[in-house]
Amino acid sequence: MGLVSSFGFLADFGSSYDFASSRKEVQWLASIFTGIILCVIIYRLMAITSSLLFARYGKLSDKEKIEWNNRGFSTVHAIFAAVVSFYLIMRSDLFTDDSREELIVHRSSTFSDSVLGISIGYFLTDLALILWYYPALGGIEYILHHGLSLFSIIQSLLSGQAQIYILMVLFTEATTPFVNLRWHLDVSGLKSSKLYVWNGVALFFGWLIARIILFIFIFQHMYNHFDEVKQIFPLGFYSVLTVPATLAVMNVFWFWKIARGMVRTLAKAKAKKHAE
Repeated sequence: MGLVSSFGFLADFGSSYDFASSRKEVQWLASIFTGIILCVIIYRLMAITSSLLFARYGKLSDKEKIEWNNRGFSTVHAIFAAVVSFYLIMRSDLFTDDSREELIVHRSSTFSDSVLGISIGYFLTDLALILWYYPALGGIEYILHHGLSLFSIIQSLLSGQAQIYILMVLFTEATTPFVNLRWHLDVSGLKSSKLYVWNGVALFFGWLIARIILFIFIFQHMYNHFDEVKQIFPLGFYSVLTVPATLAVMNVFWFWKIARGMVRTLAKAKAKKHAE
């Protein structure tokens, strides 16, 4: 039984759903396993290089070392996802209006499929670690975020639909390196450094642009192309309407916490400067 057959229930939600060839299934599986393997390799490399380059790493607890390495492959995936999403949406002609006969919500390519597959591999690996070490690597909000991401990306990969919105949301991973650097600086005892302050400011503005303003643009794009959005198979259609909205609410909540943290950090930095 092929991969698509295992998710055959999706076909019941719309006649536009196309079953992929065996060759395409192999490509999907290859990209997913590539994502998993890359995460494992980067995890190992983080442990080796950090033990050699950072004296502080050896003083971390076992759980902190696991999170340190985990945030390493999280950062690499975030950069990868942001760069390729930007390229596919802004630089390629895949989603350019009138560049193809297909509806914009039905467009996909071998490259975009591979990108989604690699991201599925990442989210599966990260979610497995979060569940295994729960709650050391994150609470229920991380499980919800990763679960919704996997649900949406898998649907989009199997159906070849709504990839433009999946890629837009993947671009918001651009803020993740700032989040991870903030944690790394904290456990390295550099919370009072200028780099920590600058990173906090960059995180605030990066989050505002990538996870607040961009989501407004996503909803506006859906509204402007709603006649096309309605052509997505039913389960995918309702997912496109609800999943980004749920993530947007979570982003606003996290943005509020980031803003509070930045204000506190700037206040401490200002007080320290006056004390000197």
